[in-house]
Amino acid sequence: MHDTSANLIVDPIAAAICVKTAEARCGAMNRSEWIMSKATMDADEILRRATPQAHQSGHEMQPFGRVVHMPIALPASVCAESIANLNQVLADTITLRDLYKKHHWQLSGPTFYQLHLLFDKHYEEQNGLVDALAERVQLLGGISLAMAHDIAETTIVPRPPKGREIVPVQISRLLHAHEIVLKEARTMARLAADGDDQGTNDLLVSQVIRINELQVWFVAEHVVQTPLVRAQ
Repeated sequence: MHDTSANLIVDPIAAAICVKTAEARCGAMNRSEWIMSKATMDADEILRRATPQAHQSGHEMQPFGRVVHMPIALPASVCAESIANLNQVLADTITLRDLYKKHHWQLSGPTFYQLHLLFDKHYEEQNGLVDALAERVQLLGGISLAMAHDIAETTIVPRPPKGREIVPVQISRLLHAHEIVLKEARTMARLAADGDDQGTNDLLVSQVIRINELQVWFVAEHVVQTPLVRAQ
């Protein structure tokens, strides 16, 4: 008869080896599943963070009309006065800018081409002034006017009709708007200088006044009554 006692002694060792091998395989599978699960969670988290967080709302950081102190060595009262004045010039400059674009689109007649180009050039220059004025308001610690309804409530430039006007009337509107901006800019530049706000004074004098004066010259010469062909 065959003696199986040796097999009985070896079998537990083999069984132990098999168990450890099985555990190792099982552990490897579990680690792989854990890694896959972690990778999936990380991808989901990345995707969540990459999704735009739309439809948010909250309180204003700074109400309009309130001034934040900026370390620019100017008294709060001077900053507040310059902010109010600059916002008025800003509103009128935005209106003048948009008048140029309106007339640029709605021109007619024999001077269409040259005025079409000139008005668009002036529009771009006024747009640069709008940006400079708004940024100066923010720099002083204020809030600049921005939206159309706020501009409409503030500007003192007369509102044009929705319809199309003839060129001489368009030019007259532009010259009137320029005059409004120049008059207030000169007054406000003096006030800024009196308060030692030289930055605001420089902006108004070297940019707003000079650009508007030059544009007035270019536009006004188009309504001088001179003969085109024969001298009178």
